[in-house]
Amino acid sequence: MNRDPHAWARLGRALKQARLAQGMDQAELAEKADVSRMSVQSAEAGTMPKSRMPYTLPAIASTLGWPPGSVEAILDGAEPPAAWRDVPVQAALNAERLETILSAAMVRATDNVTPAEIRAATKIALDELRREGMLAETDGVQP
Repeated sequence: MNRDPHAWARLGRALKQARLAQGMDQAELAEKADVSRMSVQSAEAGTMPKSRMPYTLPAIASTLGWPPGSVEAILDGAEPPAAWRDVPVQAALNAERLETILSAAMVRATDNVTPAEIRAATKIALDELRREGMLAETDGVQP
């Protein structure tokens, strides 16, 4: 069994990304995989097991649509299935720039929507990105 903590962390990130890409929360994945929510949390946290491969990992991976052997392959350095990649990202996005991009995209993609509705939808998207840890939290003060 692989004992590299970085490999386990990478596996955890891949599992979480796959779950999020499928629109599931941890409880839903646990139920579908017939494992505990704690098992999903531990797997996504990249917790390295003390002695042996957790029996729940293949069930979680299978539920996410990964082929057999994917967990071991990822731990050995292979790319996760479905084109997921572990790439470094900017730690905190600039919220103001992101808001501008989202608003402009919404204006181009919608008809008969008021500016207030676009601002409200943009705020919802930004709040969701903050909850997912993809955007830095603000102090409540808008620039």
